[in-house]
Amino acid sequence: MLELLLQRVWLTDKSSCGELSVDAKVLCYSLELPVKDGLPGSAIPPGRYQVLLQPSPKFHLSTDPWVEQYASKMPHLVNIPNRSLIMIHWGNLPENTDGCILVGLTHGDDEVGESRLAFESLYRIIEGSATIGDCWITVQGGIPQVLQDPELSTL
Repeated sequence: MLELLLQRVWLTDKSSCGELSVDAKVLCYSLELPVKDGLPGSAIPPGRYQVLLQPSPKFHLSTDPWVEQYASKMPHLVNIPNRSLIMIHWGNLPENTDGCILVGLTHGDDEVGESRLAFESLYRIIEGSATIGDCWITVQGGIPQVLQDPELSTL
């Protein structure tokens, strides 16, 4: 079994950036949407999710040969409450994700860099386990804000 850990470290109003590791070794950085409520338009809720290689409707539309090699077997996080088609993939900025986890070898304010290199490296590590359903990712940090009833806050 392969266990990945995504620890969110840098949270802004535009993104959530963290470190993705296996066996306490950081493999790359991550970039997600900002932490809000865990619903679409927000970073995924903290939790443990299975990672499976499945086709990507989005990337199947690409004519880029590099993208085409992965389009039919993208790492998907499954069983996220109220979410679907959440993947780990390449990209550099919050606008490059619709709720997925982007990876990079470098990071800065609201960005990751060298994303395709990070994805290739991570893919080689997870491919075997994710193919047979034996890959998991635990997402920690950035607890979604719970909206409170304003009347309760005055009690």
